Amino acid sequence: MNTPGRIGFVSLGCPKALVDSERILTRLRAEGYELVGDYEGADLVVVNTCGFIDAAIDESLEAIGEALDANGRVLVTGCLGARPERITDVHPQVLGVTGPHAYEAVVSAVHEHLPPSHDPFTDLVPEAGLRLTPRHYAYLKISEGCNHKCSFCIIPDMRGRLASRPLDEVMREAEALARAGVRELMVISQDTSAYGSDIRYRPVEHRGQTLETRFEDLCRALGELGIWVRLHYVYPYPHVDRVVPLMAEGRILPYLDIPFQHATPRILKLMRRPAHAENTLERIRRWREICPDLTIRSTFIVGFPGETEGDFQRLLDWLEEAQLDRVGCFEYSPVEGAAANALPDPVPADISRERHDRFMAVASRVSAERLARHVGTRMQVLVDTVEGEAAIARGPGDAPEIDGQVIVTGAPDAAPGDLLDVEVTRADTYDLHGHRVTD
Repeated sequence: MNTPGRIGFVSLGCPKALVDSERILTRLRAEGYELVGDYEGADLVVVNTCGFIDAAIDESLEAIGEALDANGRVLVTGCLGARPERITDVHPQVLGVTGPHAYEAVVSAVHEHLPPSHDPFTDLVPEAGLRLTPRHYAYLKISEGCNHKCSFCIIPDMRGRLASRPLDEVMREAEALARAGVRELMVISQDTSAYGSDIRYRPVEHRGQTLETRFEDLCRALGELGIWVRLHYVYPYPHVDRVVPLMAEGRILPYLDIPFQHATPRILKLMRRPAHAENTLERIRRWREICPDLTIRSTFIVGFPGETEGDFQRLLDWLEEAQLDRVGCFEYSPVEGAAANALPDPVPADISRERHDRFMAVASRVSAERLARHVGTRMQVLVDTVEGEAAIARGPGDAPEIDGQVIVTGAPDAAPGDLLDVEVTRADTYDLHGHRVTD
């Protein structure tokens, strides 16, 4: 029997890139390649890069250099691969470069430099494929690309226009993940609420009924799986209103990740943000009337070109009124090829940094106030890890790695993937504390 080729893999960037990595690894493993966790033991290293902002580009180039130094045989893929000259100018010795979600091209490049040695009797891949997340949660990517032309972003140039997966295909993957023991699915894409618009909401047959490939129908179908379903990267279009009742009914988690980015109409227009004219405060109010337990997380950019102190103060006022539960903030950073680079009136770095700190001071206070509402209540949590007598878990309002945690005492027998009932006893800025209840 031939010795299988050994592949090392480095995955950088967002959850969408992580799903790309999982698909590539699943294909390689199915072809008989062995996956190893270090450079020295690999015959070839694949680096899946991020190229969204300068810091991500620097991290990707550094990771490529590290792999080259340690191994010498490196293939590069991912978002930065859409601009191969950025890679080859720094690291001309890489074996090849492919762009984002170019699964076939990556596998072909591996074949070229490390031909496969497949044995169908020993090369087994689980039904749900290989994953880089813990066994109890997974990311479910429903589309590629984006039709928006936000002035600060080059993702459409790197990943192309919106390309939705038909609903029946998505559901087959979701059902396979549920059968494999996944307890939580994170639905991801570049624009989740635009799902299906590019294929005219194509009707499909799923479990004896006709459904359309659209956001609402997908949420209803996922809600039948009996596991947690969490929605990410949702733009606040009017049809999102029809999904919030599903959250109130307990079909999907009462959680929306909405990248608002700013609140001042003038800045949103400069950003070329979709739905910038919508009355988002009124929409948030209506959502919370329907589903009082709704958690809303978002990200914002401060120091965008042309942002005045008045614009920033209006953003702070909006944040106070919106009462968002989970908030992240970035100082504006130019991205090569982005239209925003040509905008006048750049904000000095020290002012951007000061606005970031002021913004996060308000956001953290609001977060603490929102979390304090849970003290004295009961909630179901999903265990991620166990440390001694404590289970480190997440509630319905906590996405992994980006939100807070629920630290649970009195659960020494808990294991990752367990669902526990917890009484909340204390809250701090981002985390909750409680003890397990069994009655």
